[in-house]
Amino acid sequence: MIYAAAFLRSLGIGMCGVLLALHMNSLGWDVRQTGLLVTAGLAGIASATLLTSFLADRARRRSLIILGVFNALGGLALVISPVYRDAPVLLLGFAFFGMINGLGRDRGPAYALEQALLPSTTTAERRTWTIAWYSLLLDAGLALGSLAAGVPFLLRREWGWKLATSYQAVWVVYLVLSLISLVLYACLSPAVEAVQSGTAAPRMVNVPLVENRPVIYKLAALTGMDSLGGGFLSSALVSYWFFQRFGTGEELLGPLFFGARVANAASHLVAAWLARRIGLLNTMVFTHLPSSVFLIAVPFAPSLPWAIALFLAREGLVEMDVPTRQSYILAVVRPEERAFASGFTTFTRNVSYAIAPAFAGAAMKGLSMASPLFFGGGIKIVYDVILYAAFRRVKPPEETPGHIGEPAQ
Repeated sequence: MIYAAAFLRSLGIGMCGVLLALHMNSLGWDVRQTGLLVTAGLAGIASATLLTSFLADRARRRSLIILGVFNALGGLALVISPVYRDAPVLLLGFAFFGMINGLGRDRGPAYALEQALLPSTTTAERRTWTIAWYSLLLDAGLALGSLAAGVPFLLRREWGWKLATSYQAVWVVYLVLSLISLVLYACLSPAVEAVQSGTAAPRMVNVPLVENRPVIYKLAALTGMDSLGGGFLSSALVSYWFFQRFGTGEELLGPLFFGARVANAASHLVAAWLARRIGLLNTMVFTHLPSSVFLIAVPFAPSLPWAIALFLAREGLVEMDVPTRQSYILAVVRPEERAFASGFTTFTRNVSYAIAPAFAGAAMKGLSMASPLFFGGGIKIVYDVILYAAFRRVKPPEETPGHIGEPAQ
């Protein structure tokens, strides 16, 4: 049920990432205002993630239900957004409390909490594979959601729907998906709750447990830095760049982002396979660096096919650090503290995601339409270098000498 709820949620996020900026443009908003809207939604996601990281282990099922309610309210806000097109403050408030995700990637509080539950279902050796399959399902949902973003174009071309009505149809689907996820969360059993035992998990060689909070905070700061670069590259603004640079409409943007999410999804399993051979950290860094180089090259593409090829090459590598990083973080903490570790690192990511789009929108308007691609790629390269230098000697348990596989606690 957790996998199904996550998949349905990602379907809606995939549609939202591609269509949000185009929808707001149809309502008369410019790219700067749309950047603020994306920032407001991501700020809401960051705030909910912070609360989840500290409170969710007390009531995981209830937390997921509450998050599902707010996601549904965000879908409702999108459905009725044409009514409030001239009330930007109200729409920004809806985006915040409804956690409207224009990033095009699922990195919210439910994502953090769901991942905290996964290691208890498997062994240390299989942990990365378990998270990789979860990540694959998310990106499969994002891929199909991106493909579904072409539906408004088909409605207008084949059945003569008006522009505003064609977008509203998609937001109704978004709302329904949110409600189904909410029902699935409500059906979860008490088995999802944290087990509070009086005994501590055994310390493993070279593994800093959660009482070593500086390690967690350092990881959180670095993941936040990575997300600052990613926040410049929200699907909403990248879609808008393709729209302005090449005149690309949703009939091509939908399949483009579908291809990107398929590449993301496939890369998760490759990352799990590669991590068993070269280690989690090496997989994270040595696949992420070239993806940023491809990204920076996109604005120099002489034609749309070249830009698409470079963009898809980037997407085939950029997400390989996702299951490996989450597996790494969850490996170095106690089982009963995984929600905190996952939630707090996801919180710093979401803060950065929330900050960046407003600056990206302003840079696109005041500097260059390609500014987010340069800023995002450059920040991510610096992140990779610092991460490798700081953590190359910190090993997860399955990579320590003499480790014997045991069921997760």
